[in-house]
Amino acid sequence: MQLVPLLLASTAITCFTRGLDLRKQTEDVLCPANCPLWQFYVFGDGVYASLSSVCGAAIHRGVITNAGGAVRVQTLPGQENYPAVNANGIQSQVLSRWASSFSVTRKRPKKPLEKKAGNKDCKADIAFLIDGSYNIGQRRFNLQKNFVGKVAVMLGIGTEGPHVGVVQASEHPKIEFYLKNFTAAKEVLFAIKELGFRGGNSNTGKALKHTAQKFFSMENGARKGIPKIIVVFLDGWPSDDLEEAGIVAREFGVNVFIVSVAKPTTEELGMVQDIGFIDKAVCRNNGFFSYQMPSWFGTTKYVKPLVQKLCSHEQMLCSKTCYNSVNVGFLIDGSSSVGESNFRLMLEFISNVAKAFEISDIGSKIATVQFTYDQRTEFSFTDYTTKEKVLSAIRNIRYMSGGTATGDAISFTTRNVFGPVKDGANKNFLIILTDGQSYDDVRGPAVAAQKAGITVFSVGVAWAPLDDLKDMASEPRESHTFFTREFTGLEQMVPDVIRGICKDFLDSKQ
Repeated sequence: MQLVPLLLASTAITCFTRGLDLRKQTEDVLCPANCPLWQFYVFGDGVYASLSSVCGAAIHRGVITNAGGAVRVQTLPGQENYPAVNANGIQSQVLSRWASSFSVTRKRPKKPLEKKAGNKDCKADIAFLIDGSYNIGQRRFNLQKNFVGKVAVMLGIGTEGPHVGVVQASEHPKIEFYLKNFTAAKEVLFAIKELGFRGGNSNTGKALKHTAQKFFSMENGARKGIPKIIVVFLDGWPSDDLEEAGIVAREFGVNVFIVSVAKPTTEELGMVQDIGFIDKAVCRNNGFFSYQMPSWFGTTKYVKPLVQKLCSHEQMLCSKTCYNSVNVGFLIDGSSSVGESNFRLMLEFISNVAKAFEISDIGSKIATVQFTYDQRTEFSFTDYTTKEKVLSAIRNIRYMSGGTATGDAISFTTRNVFGPVKDGANKNFLIILTDGQSYDDVRGPAVAAQKAGITVFSVGVAWAPLDDLKDMASEPRESHTFFTREFTGLEQMVPDVIRGICKDFLDSKQ
């Protein structure tokens, strides 16, 4: 329970403050702790004569204990008779008549205003790019606002859910409000209703390019690791070129959706610069990123299917990068030949690689396993969803010391660490760090890992045999095998390993 707002709203009083010392009809007061019960003067029961101690009456009534606390005091008219009652360690006294009275009740702390977390399963930063041109006109513009409002409400906007902003496309684009301006659906709905119609040409390409470049900055409320989406509402056709704007948006990692309403008529088609403009503007020409509605009338049934698309973060292909869409598992040699200080250098290497990635519950994930003859999962992919927690967990790994059974460790990691995430959207990578010869076969387990969809990098130090390293590494083996004579050489390998992961990620998307 938060006492801070409660303390600020209550007046602190002493153990002996009487009802008649208070000036307001209703007053919230704060009684101190450890008042001497035997010194209290209290007259009555339930209704107390105003010469009674307020805190004494509150303890007598059971509103607070001797630990003190907040009390609401209500002034009442005088009584003819105040009875004597023993309660909660206090003996109240009889009084035949007094001019004024009071009652005491428990002061309920006001609940701090909670900011709604929102739909946590729909993490997205969304710009609605609405059509404000003469193409759409005032009447259909209002229907469009109504539809966008319904979409905003169904999304479940909140601090940990989707955030939205609005840009109006007309002669010149205007950012109406940013992601950071409102974090509750009611506020967004009100802001959308207040939008004014601008008119002019529907320069959607110009507006799309402007939104991709200016809207999603951190200072305007964009969040790291959250998919960026522009939903373009298009009534008819654009007055300018959308293809270049689509390319710019993809370069910025923005997923462009086009919601087209009332396609151009046959007569109007001659005015359209490029009939295939939708396919050229969207994030991917795969049908997912375009959405057709026949008119602005009766659009309610189209709200839910659009919201479902916008909440499918695994489908947001344009915001998928090697930094936010991979699972990287580290298999660390904890054998006796490594030694405590060199083991710390290995952990430093792992931390430096992990730092490059955008770790979140919908982004990249890190796991580590330490092995000797046995294996120990230090943490799995689902244990930590922030970079800070991952780096802290790496720092806290304790050196095991023992033999070297790398093959068994690869099998263990494939089964127990990558097994639970094998059907997820992220691409899987395993980085094996070892300083010596394995006592068991490494080739078979490594091939099995690769067949399970895991790309394997082997990083050898000191006495690690090159043949073993190459046997474990994915093809082409030369670019997936690293070796350094000294543990201090691991630091120089960090950029190369990160680059290797990104190259494999991009190659897999071709």
